[in-house]
Amino acid sequence: MRIGLLGGTFNPIHFGHLHIAEEVLKSCNLDQVWFVPTSQPPHKRLAVEVSFVQRLAMVDAALADCPLLTSCDIEGRRGGISYSVETLLQLRTKYPQHEFYFIMGLDSFQEISSWKDYSRLFELAHIVVTARPGFSGSLQELLPVAIADRFCYDSDSKNLRCDTGFSLIAVVHTCRDISSTEIRQQLSMNRDISGQVPQAVISYIKAHNLYSKRK
Repeated sequence: MRIGLLGGTFNPIHFGHLHIAEEVLKSCNLDQVWFVPTSQPPHKRLAVEVSFVQRLAMVDAALADCPLLTSCDIEGRRGGISYSVETLLQLRTKYPQHEFYFIMGLDSFQEISSWKDYSRLFELAHIVVTARPGFSGSLQELLPVAIADRFCYDSDSKNLRCDTGFSLIAVVHTCRDISSTEIRQQLSMNRDISGQVPQAVISYIKAHNLYSKRK
């Protein structure tokens, strides 16, 4: 199976995440996309301390009616800092029959040289970089200098291909900008977030009194 992997804090998950997953699913002809909530982000602390269990529960609520989208709790079970290279190594070991497509935003890709063992990512999965409409640059120009010469253009797939055999794929998505940070701010002021977050997630947030302004 061809499996997309979409990581993040999902604090909370919103329609932007779902739309990106659906567009990559179609664009890359994937069988499924797995949402992988982080246990502890490596580059920053969680802006609001919502537990992994609660963030995973919100993901599950959001995906309940999406048969090709599902959650993966591997980083929560492993605990500690969530390094993507470790997640991919575990998944490749556990599911050797699957072909993985690791999904990241353009901003993250531009900072990939700061990731742990970043060059190994291209030995473990295809890398799918999502960009907003209007992106006309070249991913090859954004590659870290240390690994740029390992890639060449593949005329058949029209993607960059690493010497490992995995591809670097650009997908321009059409979903509107939705920010988890802005959603948390709106919730702290008791503002309506309908249209940005699935109703099942809103119900979970209210039931567990998440993101409310603390005195």
